[in-house]
Amino acid sequence: MKDGNQSRYASDEDILTLYNRRDEQAIAATQSKYGSYCRAVADRILRVREDAEECVNDTYLHVWNATPPARPGSLRAFLGAIVRNLAINRLNYNRARRRSAAIVALDEFAECLPDGTEPITDTIALRAAFDSFLASLPERERVIFVRRYWYLCPVAEIARGMDIPEGTVKSILSRTRERFRIHLEKEGIFV
Repeated sequence: MKDGNQSRYASDEDILTLYNRRDEQAIAATQSKYGSYCRAVADRILRVREDAEECVNDTYLHVWNATPPARPGSLRAFLGAIVRNLAINRLNYNRARRRSAAIVALDEFAECLPDGTEPITDTIALRAAFDSFLASLPERERVIFVRRYWYLCPVAEIARGMDIPEGTVKSILSRTRERFRIHLEKEGIFV
C-alpha cells in the first residue's frame, strides 16, 4: 500500500489488510468506501435515521472484532449481512413500541422457515437450499422476493418500482413463499 490519500484503500484486500494489522484506518476506509451502502441497508429496514446510524456504527465495531479471524470473500456482502442483522435485531427490539411494515415482512417470511432450533449443519443446509431456490426463480419473481424479504421493502413500494399492481406483487409473494416451503421440504428441511 502507498502512503497518501483515502484512494489507497479502494481495494477490499487493502482494507482487510488494515483490519488484520489492527490499523484503525481500516474503519475510516470502510466508512469511506461502504458507509452509504451500509446506511441504505439500515435505513431501508429501520426507517429511523438515529437507529440506522447506530447500526452502521455498530457494524464497524463488529467488523473490527471479527476481522481477523474472518477473511470475507466480499467485504461488501460481509458488511451488508452484518448491518442487516443488526438492523433486524434493532427492529425486533423496537417491536414492542411499534409494528412496522418491515416486521410484517419478517413475520411472513418466518412462516416458511424452520423454528431455529436446528444445529449449525441444518443452518448451512438452509442457506444452500435458499440459494438454489433463488437461482431457480424467474428474474421478476426473484427481484420481488429479494426486495420484500432481504431489503424489507413495502409491497406498495415494490409495485410502484416495478410498475405492477400491488395485488400482483402480493400474489407473487404468496405463491413464491409456498414454492419456497415446498422446496425446503424437498431438500429435507421441514418447517
